[in-house]
Amino acid sequence: MTTTGERRGLDGRTAVDGLRPASVVGPRGRRRPGLVVAGVAMVVLGALAAIWLVSASGHRVPVVMVARDVAYGAVVTREDLTTTSVAVDPTVAVVPAGQASSLVGQRATVELRAGALVTRADVTSAGVVGADQVLVPLPLAAGRVPASGLSAGDRLLVVDAPAAGADPAPGAPRSFTAQVVRVGPADVNGTVVVDVVASAGDGPALATRAATGRFVIVVLPAVTP
Repeated sequence: MTTTGERRGLDGRTAVDGLRPASVVGPRGRRRPGLVVAGVAMVVLGALAAIWLVSASGHRVPVVMVARDVAYGAVVTREDLTTTSVAVDPTVAVVPAGQASSLVGQRATVELRAGALVTRADVTSAGVVGADQVLVPLPLAAGRVPASGLSAGDRLLVVDAPAAGADPAPGAPRSFTAQVVRVGPADVNGTVVVDVVASAGDGPALATRAATGRFVIVVLPAVTP
């Protein structure tokens, strides 16, 4: 007689029938009110920042702008100026459009380019030759003028040159720094007179070289602001 090893419960089911897989209950999420509030606050701040940027970019003020190129040291005329409306940072020292007339008659301390905004530092009523400076006219023969030409504001190194046909003197030649104020028209021989500003101490030496013609010029890189 064969007997089974199954055990039956009180309800008549076998022990196997009574087994059920355990149900898995996921963890209940916990809400963090602080994070929710912080998220809402960030969204609100972002919206306010966007509104402020749009408002700031739309706030334009009329200012003075250069209408045409003005050479370094040249007198500013009314035709050299115009006005435009821009959104500009308050730290930029622009000139309000209503004060354009105050710039007329002053001299440019830098080369003013058409389309650039004008600042008070771009002009002066004192002239381009300072109290410790002198203006020296340098005659440049055709072969001594750069192929690209010279412009007001260019920085030069005026270097001693030997006499025609002579060998250079031993050692480093003496040199002087100067800045171009005005470039005159070429004469029938191609000679151009260039007015330069130099320190008062270098004035006599530069004048001597201008008289003898025993010099050459080197154009220096522009000084970046």
